[in-house]
Amino acid sequence: MTDNQSGNSLGTQTSPDGVTAAGVGPWGFTITGVGAALPDKVLTNHDLTAWMDTTDDWIRERTGISERRIGGSTSGLATEAARIALAEASVDATDIDQVILATTSPDYICPGTAPAVANELGLQCGAFDVQAACSGWVYGLIVANGLMLQGMNRILVIGAESLDRITDYHDRGTGILFGNGAGAAVVERSETGGGRLLSWDLGSAGNLVHILYAEHGDVLKMDGKEVFRQAVTVIQHSAKTSLERAGLTIDDIDLVIPHQANVRIVESAWRKLGFSMDKTAMVLERTGNTSAASIPLALKDAELNGRVNPGDTVMFIGFGAGMTWASAIVEWGGQ
Repeated sequence: MTDNQSGNSLGTQTSPDGVTAAGVGPWGFTITGVGAALPDKVLTNHDLTAWMDTTDDWIRERTGISERRIGGSTSGLATEAARIALAEASVDATDIDQVILATTSPDYICPGTAPAVANELGLQCGAFDVQAACSGWVYGLIVANGLMLQGMNRILVIGAESLDRITDYHDRGTGILFGNGAGAAVVERSETGGGRLLSWDLGSAGNLVHILYAEHGDVLKMDGKEVFRQAVTVIQHSAKTSLERAGLTIDDIDLVIPHQANVRIVESAWRKLGFSMDKTAMVLERTGNTSAASIPLALKDAELNGRVNPGDTVMFIGFGAGMTWASAIVEWGGQ
């Protein structure tokens, strides 16, 4: 991994007062509410066999996906997931200081989708989009931590996608993978330090744009073999970097919540890292690849199944078009 490919990942950044970039101060942060939303319409592997030369077994074996959801809009799904997160956190519109929406499929080229979501929720605060593809929600979480260090108290971090708008469901290379969905989290500053961002890593390799992209007015194009190879490489690099910065080992991680792109990517990287699939939250089988929405969707599923508890050490890790990658290790302070 060369310096220009790894962004800040080859050196720990420090703030002017010497505090590490993870931003551990007299307070921490807590994820107090998580929401998820999926469209009603299910597109199964069997449905796809009518449009392309494939089978349910072939798709399952190569991706781990059995179905994905289509329909809805990015702003609509984001709003639905955010309402659930706000209700779970027991906060209302006046309590939110900022909306950060990660998406690669905004409602419009311009303006961003976040202001529309804030309006639907009745929020009176700043709102902006993050376009880091499948890594976007982790980027948003790290940015939220920085804003709280500057004095904000509650930030809504959303990942939402309507990828059916840029997916050709007749293309066996991409149509078997992508679907729609949204996940949201209310991130609150904790004066008691009941949760912390222990470490993070962000990186990009713009020379790899050509392996996964969509031009204006067109659909996603992907070099599947190269995406697989690069993803396995950057996952390992980013995970090791965040672990090193936090002074932790793989055994210290209670749960890993990765981007849900292809189960074989995760399994391959985990074999090299020594991670266990038993400690991994996955929803890929029933959602497909939902890009920036995949990690918060998996977080909500883990929460519902009692897999995250106060004091747990959780790693979020994403990778996607750009190419971008991001990882964050969090001491869980949520409910």
